[in-house]
Amino acid sequence: MRRRTLLASSLAAGLPALPALAQGTSPGPRRVHALSLLGQPALPADFTHFPWVNPHAPKGGEITLYALGSFDSFNPFILRGTAAVGSGILYDTLLKESSDEPSAEYGHLAGVVEIPTDKRGVSFELRETARWHDGRPITADDVVWTFDTLRQHGRPFYRAYWADVSEVVAESPRRVTFRFSTDQNRELPLIIGQLAVLPKHWWESRDFARPLLEAPLGSGPYRIERFEAGRSIAYRRVPDYWARDLPTMKGTNNFDLMRYEYYRDATVSLEAFKAGQIEFRTENVARDWATAYDFPAVRRGWVKRDEIRHELPTGLQGFIMNERRPLFQDRRVREALGLVFDFEWMNANLFYGSYTRTSSYFSNSDFASRGLPEGREKEILERYKDRLPPEVFTREFKLPVTDGSGNNREHARRALELLREAGWTVKERRLANAQGQRFEFEILLNGPTFERVALPYIQSLQRLGIEARVRTVDPPQYQVRMDGFDYDMTVEVFGQSSSPGNEQRDYWSSAKASENGSRNTIGIKDPVVDEIVEVIVNAQSIEELTAACRALDRVLLWGFHAIPQWHGRTFRLAWWDKFGRPPRNPRRGLGLDSWWVDAEKERALTAARSAG
Repeated sequence: MRRRTLLASSLAAGLPALPALAQGTSPGPRRVHALSLLGQPALPADFTHFPWVNPHAPKGGEITLYALGSFDSFNPFILRGTAAVGSGILYDTLLKESSDEPSAEYGHLAGVVEIPTDKRGVSFELRETARWHDGRPITADDVVWTFDTLRQHGRPFYRAYWADVSEVVAESPRRVTFRFSTDQNRELPLIIGQLAVLPKHWWESRDFARPLLEAPLGSGPYRIERFEAGRSIAYRRVPDYWARDLPTMKGTNNFDLMRYEYYRDATVSLEAFKAGQIEFRTENVARDWATAYDFPAVRRGWVKRDEIRHELPTGLQGFIMNERRPLFQDRRVREALGLVFDFEWMNANLFYGSYTRTSSYFSNSDFASRGLPEGREKEILERYKDRLPPEVFTREFKLPVTDGSGNNREHARRALELLREAGWTVKERRLANAQGQRFEFEILLNGPTFERVALPYIQSLQRLGIEARVRTVDPPQYQVRMDGFDYDMTVEVFGQSSSPGNEQRDYWSSAKASENGSRNTIGIKDPVVDEIVEVIVNAQSIEELTAACRALDRVLLWGFHAIPQWHGRTFRLAWWDKFGRPPRNPRRGLGLDSWWVDAEKERALTAARSAG
């Protein structure tokens, strides 16, 4: 299931069989307040608020955040344009994901969810109180229009994500039914529940397929108050927001104003934070976390820092090769390029030992492959034995490990052997093939932060006779090039959830390899992968899902489609000391929407800064 953040799983081995939906045992359609893939939802139908929020949190005040790059659109649902950060708070979804539970969603726009006995659909009954910001009711027609429009004009992943939806019907002004082409896609009701509903009456006079640079009509807790295209945007809390007292919203969205300032890169944004122009920051650069926060405001106690451990799956971040390019179509070449990536040296010299090497596409989850295949996983893989590398069955996949000295000679020798087998030899200190083509490529980056990672890797490649170069572009240009698969190598993140499913089609399927804007950025076209992905999508038990994910993981790893990098297990936060926060964070998220401005702290901070 696709999530809003980079996810990782906390499933445990030995969980019971996974029902299609966990509520209700009586015959006939089931009418429920929440959906869960992993047992019963934690919260009952009469819950009053999520357990990590302060239901009495005061409203008011402002928070200034940051974003990188620029924006030229308020339509995040299409490929064209660069969407403004924060647009998700303009709209409501049918169901609301819990940040405390894996794969659980609670009624939001929809007060009741109905599951038919044949599991070939789902119905949502909208709340009578649901309203757009112009006061008009949110109707089933809005839901149907949104679904059809996104599938026709939206980003390609919608078509992959909703492939098993055969029909959507507005049965009454407040009841909408989605009918499925299969009864095997167990997570599809939750996927539909994530749908952000858009106002049909507002959009019908506008071209949805074009970037939008006017404040759109929404229904969510905030509306756009003002913006300066590409530079800043301010969201104002809607005081009469229709859902403000729902259990899914109680204690959240406490700031009267949320303002985002755009900066060209992370370094500039850090300096803006030090100057107090930004009030809250998540730090993703280990070096900066270790060295850049010893400034006067920290020493005086005006700025606070914290590391919050989370239970998120971490998926895989890594250098990926565009296999649409002939240069990267030989598996031996891809393996060779991975052998000279020296994580141990980087972790010691660049990251202050902060990270763990990622060794799975499903890292930090029970879905990660381990040891040799056995049981049901082995059964799945045996079907394709004549089409898979023999190592899949005979060797545990392990990434190369160095002593961290930077002298990676053993792995370099093995890399040259693989390159020679693939037809590449060193001539005049340059790697070339029999036709005289030199081995050279470009590493595309969307900002300067990753240059310090790419440059040591390039030096390692140079020892093999490979000429690699960095090409850094701004985020909008980067997105255009990625959507068109116009790159040789880049850094990609494949986020995973607690219940992998339909999104795997968009990541890996052959059909998506040639569809611009898909998440199959690598360009994998492998019938074996296609078939295993369908086993994942149609898995009816946790055991089957785990076995299929491990099988896919193993096939992808032994295909050397990516050079895995690293992951951390904490959020690194820094903020100016004017905020209150609940006693705990949600287990599977940051929970910033549950913070608030503490008026007493804000006055004290203002006075201290004025006094110098």
